[in-house]
Amino acid sequence: MANKNGGFIGTDGLDAPDPPTAVTPTAGSLSVSVAFTAPTDAGTSAITGFVAQVSTDGTDYSAGSNTGSSSPIVVSSLTAGTAATAKVWAVNAYGTSAPSVASASFTPTAAPTALFGGGYTSTSPNNTVESVVITTTANATDHGDLTVARYNPSSFGSATRGLWAAGQNAAGASVNVIDFVLFASTGNATDFGDASTIANSGAGTSNDTRGIYAKGVDNSARTDTIDYVTMASAGNASDFGNLSVARNSLAAGASSAGRGFFAGGQIAADPYVEDTIDYVTIASTGNASDFGNLTVGRQLPVGCASATRGIIAGGRDAGDAVDVIDYITVGSTGNASDFGNLSAARQNFSAASSTLRGVFAGGILSGVGELNIIEYITIASAGNAVDFGDLTAVTRLLAGCSNSHGGIT
Repeated sequence: MANKNGGFIGTDGLDAPDPPTAVTPTAGSLSVSVAFTAPTDAGTSAITGFVAQVSTDGTDYSAGSNTGSSSPIVVSSLTAGTAATAKVWAVNAYGTSAPSVASASFTPTAAPTALFGGGYTSTSPNNTVESVVITTTANATDHGDLTVARYNPSSFGSATRGLWAAGQNAAGASVNVIDFVLFASTGNATDFGDASTIANSGAGTSNDTRGIYAKGVDNSARTDTIDYVTMASAGNASDFGNLSVARNSLAAGASSAGRGFFAGGQIAADPYVEDTIDYVTIASTGNASDFGNLTVGRQLPVGCASATRGIIAGGRDAGDAVDVIDYITVGSTGNASDFGNLSAARQNFSAASSTLRGVFAGGILSGVGELNIIEYITIASAGNAVDFGDLTAVTRLLAGCSNSHGGIT
């Protein structure tokens, strides 16, 4: 029955619609997508639109607003990390309905952000975590510090957390530390748990619920072991399965369908570089399967992904560093194809991505030395990398992750 009294009603008291129902929020980057069911009783005239509004205190619905002609309505420019609720109003030519029942609580995530942490600067490992907003071009800014200064860690992210697992400390010894920072706010890392063993020189990827990492060097020997953690719940890593080939210094990424890939790496036999690409289903523990091969076998590449396309960039072949960027369609097995080139041959660097862009940070430039440069590509469009900005210091052997990578839909 259309509203008869008070506030949001039409001119004759019977003309405004009933309120929408089943208001369901889906949090996004500084935004929320508000789904709802239009009222059965539209009032005296057809519904002309809907208004969605957001509140952070459950009373004042002025934290964000947008209009639309149908469900869902996206409300943008919200505050990352702040819980909120939404209500929806229906509008016709005669008036505005009463508000819907408030939605369940939701928390907007940060803007698409890449974090680069750990690594080796000058003569010692560091604990610095730096951040960039992937949709911009700018220099990195300080985000906080890891709990332990280390290089050669693995890193992976959810919509809210970035994790760093294992690595090597100042003495060169492997560690089993896992710690995390929040994307939505700057601050130092917090202990998450422990890797199953001390390890370094691995590669990590994730979907929004589970992080996995190939351990690389485990107790001073190359390994084929993959560990996993549940991103939202602090705790020690567990065994996930095994790669097809034991190797370290490899690349990793994931698609929005939850398929993770591991590419390249260093093996024990001459010529010591690997061109194998493996894949796993992140939600299901088990051994990796053969995906295809890189265009050039190499160790020390980096990986990232959009929702559908995986990128493997740089590294070192049997002779020297390379500037090659390969791509794969993650949902379809097959060999990698040429994407373009880095600005120069580069190794010991890091990568992260949003669903649109891949960014590459730090490393060593062949013939030059350590770098602070950040470059980016548009993952959907093959081409060479272009300048993005700079890290705060030259850094190699660091690891990166994002809150908006291919593994997050």
